[in-house]
Amino acid sequence: MSGSPLVAQLLIVALALVMLGLGLTLKVEDFTRLLKYPKAVVVALVLQVIVLPVACYAIIVLLNVPPLFAVGLMLLAASPGGISANLFSHLFGGNVAMNISLTAINTLLSIVTMPVIANWAINTFAKTGQVVPLQFGKVVEVIVIVLVPVAVGMWLRTVKPGWAARSENPTKIFSIIVLVVVAVGAVVKEWQALSGGFAAIGPAVLAFNLVSLLAGYYVARATGLDKAISTAISYEIGIHNATLAIFIALAVLNNVQLALPAAIYSFSMYITATLFGLLVLKRRGAPGIAAGQAPQAR
Repeated sequence: MSGSPLVAQLLIVALALVMLGLGLTLKVEDFTRLLKYPKAVVVALVLQVIVLPVACYAIIVLLNVPPLFAVGLMLLAASPGGISANLFSHLFGGNVAMNISLTAINTLLSIVTMPVIANWAINTFAKTGQVVPLQFGKVVEVIVIVLVPVAVGMWLRTVKPGWAARSENPTKIFSIIVLVVVAVGAVVKEWQALSGGFAAIGPAVLAFNLVSLLAGYYVARATGLDKAISTAISYEIGIHNATLAIFIALAVLNNVQLALPAAIYSFSMYITATLFGLLVLKRRGAPGIAAGQAPQAR
């Protein structure tokens, strides 16, 4: 089962727009800021790179997720934080500056970690040859498609700050529309084949999302980080870049079934993220926490 060339091309456009939108929000200071707050960064990166893949593997084993869906869920676990993490962090009192910085560094790290985790998952769960592991040329392709739009967006923010600020929201909205159209179209096209697996992967996607959000917040709090930073970390590792996972599944690995976990997640995460904020964080925003405020640890 494979994605069509049109779907692959639309995904390239969607991912490029998402990455361009990310670049429009970034400054060089977003990278250098991380050097000043090593504790928060270490906690977030350990959760993202080690804890989440391990938790995802445990969920796959406990819920007996079918092999191809298991690979797709591991792709989702390996994907960095999405731009929506910044919005939820702002709404529920997180330090948005920390979110922006973590998104930037996680996106760069995913260039290395996603191929490693993807190939491990393919070799572990899909041993019958349904999926061909990521080859070097495909990894380079992903690097180019991710990094070039980010670099262009950062450059535009530097040379045309006013235009970049005006374009930031329209770019996000358009990229979300393209992603939704592509994800829905791919699932509808293959619905008969995928519907049987929906029950198998749906609970696993929900469990992974909740584990990500809860681990991000409570592990950060347990290490002594304040509520604003813990909230930022929670949303950063709890709201993944589903566009990147879907792109790799359809356009790189050429398999629609691998995209189903990320497609389901791209819709369900808005519900779980909102409920998490209302039930766990119990607040709508945080006075005095601005997007440019540096994170503070205690």
